[in-house]
Amino acid sequence: MQINFDESQTRLNLMRAFAGECQARQRYYQAALIAQQQKLVSIERMFRFTAEQEERHGIVFWKLLKDSAGREIEITAGFPADVFEDIQQLLDASAGEEEKEYSIVYPDFARIAADEGFTDIASKFQMIAEIENTHNTRFKYYGDLLRSGNLFRDDNTEQTWICLNCGHIHKGSEPPRECPVCRAIQGYFIREYEAAFTSPEM
Repeated sequence: MQINFDESQTRLNLMRAFAGECQARQRYYQAALIAQQQKLVSIERMFRFTAEQEERHGIVFWKLLKDSAGREIEITAGFPADVFEDIQQLLDASAGEEEKEYSIVYPDFARIAADEGFTDIASKFQMIAEIENTHNTRFKYYGDLLRSGNLFRDDNTEQTWICLNCGHIHKGSEPPRECPVCRAIQGYFIREYEAAFTSPEM
């Protein structure tokens, strides 16, 4: 049996989730700017890509609050202050926050919503938790590459790299220091399999 939305814990959890997603979006945009300043364009684009997804999550939670339209919702919550200039720290901290959302926060919110009778909201929390897990995997992947010195190096001499600026494909254990087509710096290159839309199934 569904309880009154205005008296529910789910209402508060939705506002916490909305606030959290808005803050995550902004943190990742700030991280993108730092990556851009350090000429790590591939990392910058990855942070922006993730930030846009967090923005969409925020919109989902915002729309689920429609039954409280016109009323204030007071919440208390802790949010990370990951104000780092170091890309490694930003990637590691981001992975940690995504892991927490995936394994603890959103599953708990989903359980509470289900217990209170809000099955659609519970489902949204569960589905977004799964997306947050992909963010966690993404941040760990790039964090591990950076930590090991393999962001622009691979043991596979047949590895293909794509320039995010012009689309040039390079084959080798590392991308060129400068794209031979558009002269973009090495920071624009990623492994081709990491790029969207490069290997569609025909």
